[in-house]
Amino acid sequence: METAPQQLAVTVAITRKADPSRNAEMLAWVRAGATLAEDFPGFLGVGWVRPVLGSTEWHMLYRFADADSLHAWEESPQRQWWLSSAQGMVEHTRVERRTGIEGWFDPPREQTVDEPAPAPAAPPRWKQAVTIWLGFFPISLLSSVTLGHLLEGQNVVVRTLVSTLCLTPLMTYLVLPWVTGALQWWLHGERPPWRKVPLRRV
Repeated sequence: METAPQQLAVTVAITRKADPSRNAEMLAWVRAGATLAEDFPGFLGVGWVRPVLGSTEWHMLYRFADADSLHAWEESPQRQWWLSSAQGMVEHTRVERRTGIEGWFDPPREQTVDEPAPAPAAPPRWKQAVTIWLGFFPISLLSSVTLGHLLEGQNVVVRTLVSTLCLTPLMTYLVLPWVTGALQWWLHGERPPWRKVPLRRV
């Protein structure tokens, strides 16, 4: 008897543009979309980052457990309403899909609709491990300081269960998207943003 192939988690990376003067509206719109997506089966996380303060670009990621659950979200009336609510404010410029954990580490790249693009090389495994550690260490330390006192004297299984239940959503929804977004330049061997020399007009 053949077993069905295991479906991989899918991460969608999108670049959107918006007027920096509408930053508050953009934040509210992004958070509304995240709230809607959270109610869909298979939702694993969402995150966004801006390259620099005042930038028109917003790099966004959302992640689902498999292609079917992603399709259900992308074709849902809730998402269509959410997208239509930003007409005139948001321009959608780039989109790309990734499978596996590398999806959190790949930057969005431009591609044409319905044209498959070759996957770029993923960051070295050691860089991925360092990035995850940089996110996990502070929240693990925070957990030890806060939950440690509350769970003192409890069975080790109970302590581990409670701490992992608290830390896993934090890593998935907040810390990992933020850290990988902030370290995109390092993960892919680029110059840090503060050392990039702007082009001069001639």
